[in-house]
Amino acid sequence: MDEDWQVDLERWLAPYLEALGNKTRRRMCPAYIAGLIGPGDRKSIQPMAARSDASSYDRLHHFIGAGLWDGAPLEAALWGQADELVGGDRAWLIIDDTALPKKGKASVGVAPQYVTALSKNANCQTLVSVTLASSQFPLMLSLRLFLPESWTSDTARMDKSGAPAPLQEYCTKPEIAIEEVDRIIAAGVRFGCVLADAGYGLSAPFRQALSTRGLCWAVGIPRHQKVYPVDVQLDTSKNPWRLRA
Repeated sequence: MDEDWQVDLERWLAPYLEALGNKTRRRMCPAYIAGLIGPGDRKSIQPMAARSDASSYDRLHHFIGAGLWDGAPLEAALWGQADELVGGDRAWLIIDDTALPKKGKASVGVAPQYVTALSKNANCQTLVSVTLASSQFPLMLSLRLFLPESWTSDTARMDKSGAPAPLQEYCTKPEIAIEEVDRIIAAGVRFGCVLADAGYGLSAPFRQALSTRGLCWAVGIPRHQKVYPVDVQLDTSKNPWRLRA
């Protein structure tokens, strides 16, 4: 890795390295990030270590796989910087999906799911993403793994995966998105409007939750979505599906 580039990377990472606390993690973090954004198609530990003279496979593996991480300090540093750079009344909070195509069955949450980039169902992990954006650039705030019912209904599989107990209960993607919106609001991140595609917009509880929080929002809806004036009521006296205004 070029020495000047490494210095710039460590300078940019400074607030996050401080949040890591542990000296060994602070030392290994720049090497791992450099491996992720550097050359090479394969971004797993072994090929990244093989491309670097500064870090061994054992050290990188220990950095990623050993011990429990407290993500809160890192998240606070990220959200603080994001709000400073992008936050305000003219910023948008964008809810979307991110799919990670996978092979095999071992990765937590992997299952046949719809992948927008492929326009078809594929074996993948799906993450609920929350992005703070302005007219100039977007900044990712949150990526939360979605666990399909094929996982949450299998207690043995969930226990083996090591997923934290509070996250082992099934939640829909709109429910996860609302939880993340609440956390972002509580952290003081500023935005003027929430945006989401029809994958979230078709959920009435999701739309109602945004309105209950007093948020301005615009979401996509499917073309077959039925929309009625607010004064329409159900008349079930004769025909259970008859509407009256």
